[in-house]
Amino acid sequence: MPRIAIRREDKSQERRSPVPPQLVPKLLGAGLEVVVQTAPQRVFDDASYREAGAKVVDDLTDQQLICGIKEIPVELLEAGKTYVFFTHTIKGQPENMPLLARLMDLGCTAIDYERIVDAENRRQVFFGHYAGLAGAIDSLWALGQRLAGAGQQTALAGLSSSLGYETLADAEQAIATAGAALRGDASLGDDFWPLVIGVSGTGNTAQGARQILEGFGAEEVSVDRLPALPAGERAIYHCYFDVHHLVQRHDGRFELAEYFAHPYRYDSIFDRHLPHLSVLLNCIYWETPFPRICSIRDLNRLYRAENPPKLQVIGDISCDVRGGVEATVKATWPDDPVYTFDPDSGEAQSGFNGPGPAILAVYNLPAELPHDASLGFGEQLLPFLPAIANANLAGPLHDSGLPEEVQRAVIVHRGELTPDYAYLRQFLIG
Repeated sequence: MPRIAIRREDKSQERRSPVPPQLVPKLLGAGLEVVVQTAPQRVFDDASYREAGAKVVDDLTDQQLICGIKEIPVELLEAGKTYVFFTHTIKGQPENMPLLARLMDLGCTAIDYERIVDAENRRQVFFGHYAGLAGAIDSLWALGQRLAGAGQQTALAGLSSSLGYETLADAEQAIATAGAALRGDASLGDDFWPLVIGVSGTGNTAQGARQILEGFGAEEVSVDRLPALPAGERAIYHCYFDVHHLVQRHDGRFELAEYFAHPYRYDSIFDRHLPHLSVLLNCIYWETPFPRICSIRDLNRLYRAENPPKLQVIGDISCDVRGGVEATVKATWPDDPVYTFDPDSGEAQSGFNGPGPAILAVYNLPAELPHDASLGFGEQLLPFLPAIANANLAGPLHDSGLPEEVQRAVIVHRGELTPDYAYLRQFLIG
């Protein structure tokens, strides 16, 4: 009988599972056996897997198909096995080239969730929505802590980061309560209002942030209306910046196809929006040579023109270090998630208060909502698992029985880079 094994994660703060126990009966019903490696830190305990019908073991030596979440330590890889996980190798990330090389040396097959895509290159399995949820929750919490540090006690100060809530529903209830209390807080001065939260992006991550902001009681406003919002108005707004709000061609025009083909012809114009925002949630993936959304120079001008400016918190949910938000000079972890960045000196210091905005740049945000993130991710992955478990990987991929979406995600097949990922060889040589 075909079998799927779920491995124990190695990072201490990683509590997610690609297959939660709630989905085990569906896999059993599809004719699969499910084996789960015991993991004390996992958000779902061993007993819940046993009750669902899975076999719980301490060792996966006898298992051929192994699924996980994060990178697998190279010393734990075993020859000839198939691994399904986020490899974090497709951009040639230097820190994970030893992992890729070891997979090849051992004749393994590696399937990367990030590359399970349809014919239009749309991802089918992702955690992005939960990054947006956790990032928005944490950013509202960070705003409350920053205001408290400046002597302004608000309902936001009673929030926790995402890690402080057992479930997403608990967090959403706390957010809704805080939003209602904040709107009725007469102690906040006119310089605080309106509270405007800007979200760059419109994809899965931004939609997660939207869910939290709507629950917070924020009213959506168009980008064009931002300059006209009355100062001192006791209202909470959220707005969404699409690509054409972020950049324009040197002659002032914008054409989407041209921008993606020739990004060097475009300049960032986001600095014109910064003075109107209290919080920025960045949900856009960035890479060279695209213009930055927010440069250090932009922040420097903002703080020199008005000190302190309206902008208090930047939640860089995409977390590209020195990327779209240049002030994201480092990634952070849930136990120390926020630092302030001084745009004048370029220095970053841990904590919520200091010269410059508070930057939240947590590397692994979905892990802060392990229960709900695992359920959502597992539901997306579920349709592909029977085919993966039943695949014949001894021959060519096109004859393997893998769906095309999954074939596109095979980085290494029996120790060899597949044609779509042959470019990674240049990073291995280096």
